[in-house]
Amino acid sequence: MSRSARRLLIAIGVFALQWLILGRLQIYGTYPDGVMLYLTWYALHEGRKRGMVTGFALGFALDAVYGTWGIHALVKTLVGFIVGTFAVDDRKPLLIQPQQAFLGGLVIALLHNGLLVILLALQTEATNSFLIYGLWLGAALYTATVAYIVSLFMQ
Repeated sequence: MSRSARRLLIAIGVFALQWLILGRLQIYGTYPDGVMLYLTWYALHEGRKRGMVTGFALGFALDAVYGTWGIHALVKTLVGFIVGTFAVDDRKPLLIQPQQAFLGGLVIALLHNGLLVILLALQTEATNSFLIYGLWLGAALYTATVAYIVSLFMQ
């Protein structure tokens, strides 16, 4: 099986995992974003162009599931572009330590969720504090914790 086909199957699996499991593991109304973590990993390995295309495809699929047409696609495309800018050039395995995974996951989740909160607030005209404390900060911490746990198993 080619590397592209394998990564496509992994992306489909991560999307299904997000939709069926991670989206239901809520703590105070927040849930981790496994799709964003996979997109970050993928963009670090493949670069901006593939990161953007993958981000758009995964975001479009999430928009279809959650009914937020265009918001996830735009945010995930931007994340794929920004993270893909820092892609590794050599093909050696990229080993990420758990502390790096937590900090990197937190920074990227804060950027991702911040853009998502702004766009959702503009779309729904919501002004409640859950958008800031729950969806932006809480979900970013939850996602960073999941990144830390996943990195423990990737060693």
